[in-house]
Amino acid sequence: MYAPASHDELTGLINYADQQLSALRAAVYGLTEAQARETPCRSTLSIGGLLKHVTRGMRGAVKEFDGTAEVRALDASAFAEYMGSFALTDDETAAQIIADFDDARAAFLEAMRAADPDADAMAQPAPWAGIFDSRPMKTRYFMVHQIEEYARHAGHADIIREQLDGMTVPALEMSLAGAPANDFFTPYVPQSGTLLA
Repeated sequence: MYAPASHDELTGLINYADQQLSALRAAVYGLTEAQARETPCRSTLSIGGLLKHVTRGMRGAVKEFDGTAEVRALDASAFAEYMGSFALTDDETAAQIIADFDDARAAFLEAMRAADPDADAMAQPAPWAGIFDSRPMKTRYFMVHQIEEYARHAGHADIIREQLDGMTVPALEMSLAGAPANDFFTPYVPQSGTLLA
């Protein structure tokens, strides 16, 4: 949880984004490689797939922040690549996806720190939302949109994790942070050899 604080706007936005990324990462804590690929809900989402997808999103966001992003193609190939980012391929491992996620996260947060929320920018087309052209925005809008997307996927990961073994992401986050047991919380102890253990 991003605890209440008297931070400036940019610090607050960064901390909210980072908190959602922490939740996503915590969702994989103590899972096996096979569990990271499981899709226990009616969709095809898995925790490993969500980490891979958000990693792709963070890398794209860095390019948006530093002004090197190109307008995305709106063709079937680009859409297939986007949809493919939600699932691990046979030659990818959850352990490698976590390492990629960690690298992308560091670069994303650094780029966000260097950005001016009030700067003018252009939003990418979003045909899945009926927006087929680039549109003007403030970087602030883009930052908040990143938080929105990461929060949505952190919620997906929390639901999937609860379906896998009943663990909740907040309890996993507190366990990773080394929080002591109390009347409201019992630390999670992962099996040896599982992810992040």
